[in-house]
Amino acid sequence: MAVTLADVAARAGVSPATVSRVLSGSYPVTEGTRGRVLRAVAELEYVVDGPASALAGAGSDLVGILVNDLADPFFGVLAAAVQGELGGGAGPGGEKLAVVCSTGGSPQRELDHLTHLQRQRAAAVVLTGGAPEDPGHARALAAKVARLTEAGTRVVLCGRPPQDPEAAAAAGRGRAAAPPVTLAFDNRGGARRLTAHLLALGHRRIGCVAGPAGRTTTAERLAGHRDALAAHGIADVPARTVPGAYDRASGYDAALELLRREPRLTAVVAANDTAALGVCAALRDRGLRIPEDVSVAGFDDLPFSVDAAPALTTVRLPLREAGARAGRLALGRAVAPPGGVATLPAELLVRESTGPVRSEAAAAGGGGGAVSGGIGSGRSGG
Repeated sequence: MAVTLADVAARAGVSPATVSRVLSGSYPVTEGTRGRVLRAVAELEYVVDGPASALAGAGSDLVGILVNDLADPFFGVLAAAVQGELGGGAGPGGEKLAVVCSTGGSPQRELDHLTHLQRQRAAAVVLTGGAPEDPGHARALAAKVARLTEAGTRVVLCGRPPQDPEAAAAAGRGRAAAPPVTLAFDNRGGARRLTAHLLALGHRRIGCVAGPAGRTTTAERLAGHRDALAAHGIADVPARTVPGAYDRASGYDAALELLRREPRLTAVVAANDTAALGVCAALRDRGLRIPEDVSVAGFDDLPFSVDAAPALTTVRLPLREAGARAGRLALGRAVAPPGGVATLPAELLVRESTGPVRSEAAAAGGGGGAVSGGIGSGRSGG
């Protein structure tokens, strides 16, 4: 049920007329009263009536795209693909304006952006990337999504796991809101195949540069890595896993830490391709060759991966295809998958950065030899 001006007035302890004055700014009120009204508006997620409501009946021209980090090629590719579907034409809804909102990985900022998009009566919202592993945030997000869909906004989750069923059920009580369509990536399966590839090459001491703790993508990829180890009877040694951000500097630092803990590592799997570049730089700075001394693998198949030297073995996620499909779903130009959820495949791409394990004698010696080329070295550049 939509929140009314009277609901806001009751929450703030003022008259509806006072609420109207605060929102219009046409009549002076005390700062204390104004603060109470604005807090009530935020808490109830009240959408101001007026000219915008008349426009909403004709359909909004706004589509919000939420990303974690605009500088990350993963999100750049997804956002560009979504936006590419928003042009005009004969399809329903005509041309739309894409607004890309960067959360910086902040769960609260994600919720705040959704509130602003709701107030603007966005035609659609596409949420990209992994989600925080936080039940409280899951419930809050489900409530936001329910309010959006109840108001007619299409919501698509792209590269995220489906909503938690309990959180979604609680948020949808008493509402006719449709659940969001989900396009999920097979992160776990892709990571399992990647580590299995290294194991098939004879590697047993494999370091893992995991992503940031508390994110669903990190958990899924780490679970796939551990699945492969278990399937081959290899113990999961905690010291061989180091968490970090999805950036080059974190990959560099994590690789040095892994070598400090276990100098005889023969392979490293990185959270994504950007972190893998940092791993390669750290190994080269230590005089280790790739893949002769240490094999390195990434994830995502970002645009630069094939041009690295050596070219990165990685897992390809269909980023452009997923973003384009999410854009069509957001505009009602594509049919939702059965059950509203589709899991998109992850493809193993074997390139030159991985090779057979070196001999045990060489492993004991710690490598050395010529330094291979690549994109930069050290902490900076690249």
